[in-house]
Amino acid sequence: MANFDLYQTITDRIISELENGIIPWHKPWVGGTNCAISHETGRAYSMLNQILLGKPGEYITFTQCKKEGGKVKKGAKAKMIVFWKMLCVDKKNAAGETIFDADGKVMTDTVPVLKYFNVFHISDCEGIEPKHSGKLPAAPADPVEDAEKSFQDYLTRSGVCFESSVQDRAFYSPSADLISCPAIEQFSSSAEYYSTIFHEATHSTGHKSRLNRFPENAAAAAFGSESYSKEELVAELGAAAILNNLGIETASSFRNSAAYIQSWLRALKNDKRLIVSASARAEKAVRLILNLQEA
Repeated sequence: MANFDLYQTITDRIISELENGIIPWHKPWVGGTNCAISHETGRAYSMLNQILLGKPGEYITFTQCKKEGGKVKKGAKAKMIVFWKMLCVDKKNAAGETIFDADGKVMTDTVPVLKYFNVFHISDCEGIEPKHSGKLPAAPADPVEDAEKSFQDYLTRSGVCFESSVQDRAFYSPSADLISCPAIEQFSSSAEYYSTIFHEATHSTGHKSRLNRFPENAAAAAFGSESYSKEELVAELGAAAILNNLGIETASSFRNSAAYIQSWLRALKNDKRLIVSASARAEKAVRLILNLQEA
């Protein structure tokens, strides 16, 4: 890999793109869902069940999975769904005796009873495809050996956890030290897939056990804040530099990176100087991810 000139080159190219005006950003993956939904009906679960399930996507019961010709993966753990069922019961008086109306018929009440059943996330099943999460690309992205090796090597050295499933979001959780991304089959471009996972990997370098880049103040790190916006610049610059280094950058992936950076620069009042400072932080992150010596 080249020395700091690579980062300067990436920075200059991005600034040049930005000077051409507004660049439309596109989400690089398709399919997935933002919340937990029923595989059978496609309806979103209640807010309480969203909290209980945690992970977005489709959920299916063991019986439904079997009925559709699939099977639950060995070791997969079920999640609980709760619901209220209204039961009809005989009305009683204070003495516990049944109450009758004027015609001698038993009077009744309906009472709510909390019930539950177990479901599995669609990614924990084999032979079952999502029904309500959008169509996947006809020609999905293929793994790239060097990129896979570099990413897996970083996970091994850093201890960062990684999960990939059919979903509609990509994120890094500092509290869980976890990278979560859509599945590779949701991408039509290998470059866009690796841009996404290396973007989140760059975020993970900010963990206190690594480069300690995140503010202690939760409010300062909130979505849309200045600190958050600057961190997004670092992550996308890091991803762009890694793709360039691995030789898998495409014109489309680079332009989409520039568009993403532009969207966050607007939150920072279009101060392009911030790209330069973010580039220096991105360089440290990239060297950590690719296990490179300082120049």
